[in-house]
Amino acid sequence: MIGKGKDRLFAILVLLPSLILVGIFVYGFIGNTMYVSMTDWGKGAALAFHPEKNFIGLGHYGDLFTGFLNSRFRQDLVNAVFYSLFLIIGALGVGLFIAVLLDRDPGGKGTYRTIFLYPMSLSFIVTGTIWRWLEAPGGGLNAIPTLLGLPRAQFQWLSSRKTVLQFNWQDLFVILIAIAVVVLAFLAVSAWVKEKKKEAKWLGGIAVIGLIWVLFFRDATPNALASPETHGLNLATLGVTIAAIWQYSGYTMALYLAGLTGVSADLHDSARIDGATEFQYYMRVAIPLLKTTTLSAIIILAHISLKMFALIFAMAGPDNAQTGHPSVLMYLTTFRANDFAKGAAIAVVLFLLAALFIIPYLVGAHKERSYR
Repeated sequence: MIGKGKDRLFAILVLLPSLILVGIFVYGFIGNTMYVSMTDWGKGAALAFHPEKNFIGLGHYGDLFTGFLNSRFRQDLVNAVFYSLFLIIGALGVGLFIAVLLDRDPGGKGTYRTIFLYPMSLSFIVTGTIWRWLEAPGGGLNAIPTLLGLPRAQFQWLSSRKTVLQFNWQDLFVILIAIAVVVLAFLAVSAWVKEKKKEAKWLGGIAVIGLIWVLFFRDATPNALASPETHGLNLATLGVTIAAIWQYSGYTMALYLAGLTGVSADLHDSARIDGATEFQYYMRVAIPLLKTTTLSAIIILAHISLKMFALIFAMAGPDNAQTGHPSVLMYLTTFRANDFAKGAAIAVVLFLLAALFIIPYLVGAHKERSYR
């Protein structure tokens, strides 16, 4: 007992400096940013040695989501959602495809693996510079059709003003309820498959209530804005997304290749004996075993997609509204407009978006360890 007590005390003393530093420079700064976001710092002499800060509560958050002058933030937020979706889907799809090809042991496997993983070693600034040249209107990708004797393409990769998948921001609350219904329905089906029928019925009941509200009582839902405001997918964001997928497909390839390498050879042999083709083996045996790998990759890619400031800055610059992102707007608001409180509010929104991905993953991982 005495020995265990000494070991625990020693462990606490060793960890204490790190805990103090993390508490101050991570959680302390997060708390200070949240406090600043609830003040009016930036309305007066923002750069004064002792600037005046008056507490105003959640006023900046309300202005960001419903204020007439903050439509760019709302479009940037929509852009961030599409950046995340396309990066996750694209990097997972390309990475898995390459991993399956390399798992079949082609000649020069090590060389190919290094080549595909190399883009990840580059910084976003280098990647952005390279792809800015490739996506220049007068050359790069637009010149590829000329190799086949076709006219040069005219797509404006980083400056297109065309928007698709448009929706009205007034219907924000209805859209959020609809998304919640889809998520709850998915969780209910998942719980039912796992034979957690009580949990499935509870989740399914809430999903049905939400669906009824969306179908029959949507007119009773308050509007987020007083007048219509259309947002959607800016096609200019595709140029940035392609560069991000190029950089991180190698990373997902490495994750999936490690997972496929860990699959027992006996499973492969058994599948072949049962008459399964290579395609059936990967689709029905190997890939379903990579759920944990896929979940980890999704969390990491979602987190990366919220930190694309450097890539967007290098490719399109901070003033290109078509490729906007909340992180870029935070920079403009804080360091150009000197509106530190509103910039802090945007930072907190990004922090909460990241937490939406990270916290459920950590909770699930903790529960899994507890079950073991």
